[in-house]
Amino acid sequence: MPAYRFVTFDVFTERRFGGNPLAVFPDARGLSDADMQALATEFNLSETTFVLPPDDPAHTARVRIFNRTAEMPFAGHPNVGTGFALAQLGRDHDGVMLFEEIAGLVRVEVERDGAGAVVRATIAAPQPLSLGISLEADAIAACAGLQPDDIVTTAHQPVRASVGTGFVLAEVSPTALGRAIPNRARFRQVLLETPALAGRFALYLYSHEGATIQARMFSPLTGTIEDAATGSAAAPLAALRLSMTQDDDAAYLVHQGVDMGRPSLLHVRAWREPGGIMASVGGACVPVLSGEAQV
Repeated sequence: MPAYRFVTFDVFTERRFGGNPLAVFPDARGLSDADMQALATEFNLSETTFVLPPDDPAHTARVRIFNRTAEMPFAGHPNVGTGFALAQLGRDHDGVMLFEEIAGLVRVEVERDGAGAVVRATIAAPQPLSLGISLEADAIAACAGLQPDDIVTTAHQPVRASVGTGFVLAEVSPTALGRAIPNRARFRQVLLETPALAGRFALYLYSHEGATIQARMFSPLTGTIEDAATGSAAAPLAALRLSMTQDDDAAYLVHQGVDMGRPSLLHVRAWREPGGIMASVGGACVPVLSGEAQV
């Protein structure tokens, strides 16, 4: 029975057992789609990544990302953690890697300290900001166990936004953020009643004070009751907030995972390009486990 090496990291943190845990298979050649999904389900993390040779030899790797139930077109902390893992193996070129993914090409930049150790990775989302359906505040409140007046709509309605993977972004009052509890039945009802969500409903709640954002992400229908750090949601949030201004760029510090006891810190930036508003997200990673999986 073949053995496949894996490593795990806590992503968007500088200490073990904080941030968002991730499993990475640095060489997934020989694994089938079913194998990858089974391993991701077995690890029972929000995502697990599998690294394959790129289709274009000018790129670093093809990276496949699986949550507990399905493959993802793009995700934030899996790319940051996978970039960290491959850089530790010397796979970067002058601190840069290019990952082929379903949503497009993801650029990864890594930073090293004076001793050459990798200390941080930053990824650029593969797509510009796109906005989809707006949802009613009372429906979002019911999904999050809140009252309709807990949802803040002065800047924007709850809206589906994406830079590679779609999330419903909703601003809430600071006091409401800590009270939120996902209601799976309501999530399923909204998903069934809203074809424009395209079969996926993950909710990113946030409050903010200036450039500091507090956030929580719920995706109970994919098995992630709450996520400790969600770069692929923080990135479109930064892009959305920039779109409501005349500024050329904006940077935010996003705190997530606090209510879970896994505090995470995400450095998020958005900027305008001719093709739309782009975004990046980065942070530190901490190695935790390594081993082999028998498949």
